[in-house]
Amino acid sequence: MTGFVGSRGDSETLVEFARTMAQATKNDFIVAIAQICTERGLSKETVLHAVEQALVSAYKRNYGGSTNISAKIDPNSGKVKIFALKTVVDQVHDRRAEITLAEARAIDPMAEIGEQVSIESTPDNFGRIAAQTAKQVVLQRIREAERDALYTSFHEREGEIVQGTVKSIEQGNITVDLGRIEGLLPKSEQIPTERYRHNQKIRALITEVNKATRGPQVLLSRTHRNMLRRLLEIEVPEIFNGLVEIKSIAREAGQRSKVAVAATQDGIDPVGACVGQRGVRIQAIVNELSGEKIDVIEWNPNPQIFIASALSPAKVTHVGLAEDENGDKVATVVVADKQLSLAIGKEGQNARLAAKLTGWRIDIKSEAQVNEELMRKQMEEQAVLAAQQIVTEAEGALESEDKAEGEAIVQAPVETPTPIIPPVVAEAPAAPTMPAEPEPEAEEEISFAEALEQFEQRQADVEIGEADEEETEDEARLRKLKEDRRKRQMLVFDEKLGKVVAQKKHKGGKQDWLEDLDEE
Repeated sequence: MTGFVGSRGDSETLVEFARTMAQATKNDFIVAIAQICTERGLSKETVLHAVEQALVSAYKRNYGGSTNISAKIDPNSGKVKIFALKTVVDQVHDRRAEITLAEARAIDPMAEIGEQVSIESTPDNFGRIAAQTAKQVVLQRIREAERDALYTSFHEREGEIVQGTVKSIEQGNITVDLGRIEGLLPKSEQIPTERYRHNQKIRALITEVNKATRGPQVLLSRTHRNMLRRLLEIEVPEIFNGLVEIKSIAREAGQRSKVAVAATQDGIDPVGACVGQRGVRIQAIVNELSGEKIDVIEWNPNPQIFIASALSPAKVTHVGLAEDENGDKVATVVVADKQLSLAIGKEGQNARLAAKLTGWRIDIKSEAQVNEELMRKQMEEQAVLAAQQIVTEAEGALESEDKAEGEAIVQAPVETPTPIIPPVVAEAPAAPTMPAEPEPEAEEEISFAEALEQFEQRQADVEIGEADEEETEDEARLRKLKEDRRKRQMLVFDEKLGKVVAQKKHKGGKQDWLEDLDEE
């Protein structure tokens, strides 16, 4: 979170360094360089390069010159030299960037026109001027070099655990002193059950290192699952040496965690190695995480066995594996009725952690629920089969009826009755007058179409009745009565009424009666 800020001691060191540069003595200059390297934790080459760049800036500010200026410091003697790169020409127009051929050959006998020659241009009083001018430049370059060194150092340690001291707490965010730099522990990365105090020693995981204007920004976490992984590597030598491998971790910080481990060599108990004798190893991690419960589970390549173990302490009866329509892996777990609440856990915590640990979506059901679903499914299947059978029988009956109606129409077509015209009789001698018989009682009028429909319906009833082999005696008697009634009826045209009527036949000697039907 913070970078290097120059203190009074740092300024005094740089002033002393500037004085040694002005004196240009071997021992003092080398001692000053070594002192800066030691205090800042920097390499000697980095400090010398920063000083050289500062000397170039100071030379340009005081003496001008071209851009091709370089400074060299002898690491053994500490002597400073300034070199200018000039072009060899016949006639010099700019002494700062050009040199004659004669002067160039005095330095390099092989120099030619158009070539560049490096010439030493160190002023006589450059040591004193450089010490005064390059002070701030040297300070700034050293700060930048220190920031880069800190960033590189902590960036390489991402994912590791560091120990620090709580320096301040502001709005829930904790600033941790890590020695040469400060780290930030955000409120979201703190264990909810923990309470922190000033100057408390804590351990946290470095999750991210970013570059900032004031120096590297180090973010810490105590809730990350890799925090538990690193603690296991510290407390369990078998994990650190690679004899036991951590396959997966599911964690809800401050409450409960599940760890799946597997042995890479035969004869090693991975769970026992993590727990330790009498639980000493795992208890040390629990204490570090403020009482967080940790379940260590043996990993198994068989998903069914692994899922059953992940739901411990619940006892699993059966595990079924499948895939849904989206291709997601789904595991249906069956437990005893008394084990259902234990398998699900408080607010679903045990099932949720098991799903994260195994990578499967877990659906937990009791034996009673499974039996009820099976019975319901069987009843639904039986209902579907019964409905299909009813539909099949109904379709067969409809086909039989349609066939019977077609045969009846072919065998007994209905003919349109012709009107009865009374014959013309020649006049005869008058006969004795007979008493007039009463006219038949008029019945309800029906149209010809309705009468025809009734006739066809009756005919169809007769055919269906004959086709039914399982009819009862009452049904046979009723069918016979209908047939007799049908034989006693006929359709005729009544000249007096001008309508088609259904006339009922009677035995000889009795008067016929008519049933009038309205014709549409």
